[in-house]
Amino acid sequence: MSRRRGSQLRIIAGQWRGRRLPIPAEIGVRPTGDRVRETLFNWLAPMLPGARCLDLFAGTGALGLEALSRGAAEVVLVERERRVADTLRRNLTTLGATQARVECADGVHYLRNRPAGGPFEIVLLDPPYGTGLLADCCHALATGGWLAPGAHIYIEDDRNTPTPPLPAGWHVHRQGRAGRCRFQLLRADGANPDED
Repeated sequence: MSRRRGSQLRIIAGQWRGRRLPIPAEIGVRPTGDRVRETLFNWLAPMLPGARCLDLFAGTGALGLEALSRGAAEVVLVERERRVADTLRRNLTTLGATQARVECADGVHYLRNRPAGGPFEIVLLDPPYGTGLLADCCHALATGGWLAPGAHIYIEDDRNTPTPPLPAGWHVHRQGRAGRCRFQLLRADGANPDED
């Protein structure tokens, strides 16, 4: 949806708790809501400190910046719109976040055409709703050497869209709904089944 000039993203918790950062006034830039972010990062709390994270379709950076604030060791934010990517870079500079970088690229193309920059313990997938990109991304992640053993993959989509087919060895670890959004935390093959 379209955002008015002057809109801001609020970081919920961690070292930058309460910090507000500008959101680019671009069509389709939709930050993950505070309630969903709080739930997701409660789920991720045991595995987030020291983790390497990939935030594909970064948009406002709501997920990647929250991960950094809460202790991720490194975050790669991938965003195809140059103006949005530039805003992300400025926001990282404002925060002094040297453990993150922005790649200006299409998410699916990035996974398919670059040598794997992983392994990542956490991947955040929040493409524009209804685009069907989640299935392609999950397949590329599973086959391209991007994931650490037992990696967790967050996916978000319209609640009326079916869950994409999951790669072999992946399963839904946690899930929830909020408004028109369905969000799921997946766990890839190699995770300890007793880890909760």
